[in-house]
Amino acid sequence: MSENVPIEVAYALPEKQRIIKLNVPPGTTALEAVMQSGIDAFFDDLTLGPEVKLGVWGKSVTHDREVRSGERVEIYRPLQVDPKAVRKARAEKAKAARAAADQSSEASASSSDADSD
Repeated sequence: MSENVPIEVAYALPEKQRIIKLNVPPGTTALEAVMQSGIDAFFDDLTLGPEVKLGVWGKSVTHDREVRSGERVEIYRPLQVDPKAVRKARAEKAKAARAAADQSSEASASSSDADSD
């Protein structure tokens, strides 16, 4: 029989983090490893199940991916803000700032033209 596989399961909130080391049987999936870790006992709002997003070393993985020795399975929190919406808002703000700067420079250029007459 094969030896167990040493892995870690990690979850983090801004104010609290936890990494649990455990040994799982070969063939254990990412979701099974998370469930075996019992990490949800440390976080009131963490609900483990089919909707949870998982990753290994910062890369998203499916629940049925088998874990390998030394890997860290990470549980990802849902996004609070859509990154596309944030980038779009930032681009619109920059565009508005450029337009305001262009209007300001045009106004000062026309006033200096009037002063030189």
